[in-house]
Amino acid sequence: MFSRHAPLAIVSPHHLLASLSRFAGKSNNLANQEAALLQQISGTQNGKNADIETQARVLSLVRKLETSSQPSPSLLSDPNEAKILGGDWFLQYTAPSDIDNVDADEKWTVTTDEALITTSKAGLQGAVSGGGIPVDASNNVAKQTFDLETQRVTNEIKTGLGLVIVGGPFRQSPNVPLRAIVGFDTAKVGPLDISFLFDIRAKIKGSYDSGWVETTYVSDSVRIGRGNKGSLFILTRDRDAVN
Repeated sequence: MFSRHAPLAIVSPHHLLASLSRFAGKSNNLANQEAALLQQISGTQNGKNADIETQARVLSLVRKLETSSQPSPSLLSDPNEAKILGGDWFLQYTAPSDIDNVDADEKWTVTTDEALITTSKAGLQGAVSGGGIPVDASNNVAKQTFDLETQRVTNEIKTGLGLVIVGGPFRQSPNVPLRAIVGFDTAKVGPLDISFLFDIRAKIKGSYDSGWVETTYVSDSVRIGRGNKGSLFILTRDRDAVN
């Protein structure tokens, strides 16, 4: 018995060039939007000095990127797709995910809660919090490292007390594909190891799960995330991408 195959489709050079042109146009548009966003957050000291008007402009630019190029739902489950997340990222801006006087269609909302993880708003601006440990990040750039091999995330920032390191394993949320749940189990402030605090809390609540972050936009140079305590994070591959 012989199988009958459909004839191969032949793509004309004109159609191929048109497709390539549309792809290049979209890439250039996203690059321009990224540049506008980084320009907007420059000089805000990681968001600490961003007034309401600046925050509103940043949120508008963020939503354009988030809606123009949404990450694949398998970003955290496909090893090849996850490569874009791996390695070092530098935190350039932290602020609330929503503010007053911003149109409803520009607001990002939490779709589903996670058990044992609080979603009470922290109101962080120019600061970071790892497992409930807040650190001012307005004068120093925090580094976040995703180790895809060990499935751990580590946050580091230099402070007057020394290098602060907070880290733990992460896993994909069963409820929201682009959400990474983090169970912090390591905390150091200079030479002082205070990881036992996470051990105590885990025994009390019955889990190391400390928080989550959703990757709402990612490219080779910029990553945008939304946290469980209502914070917006903008990170770059280049430590000096923002003044």
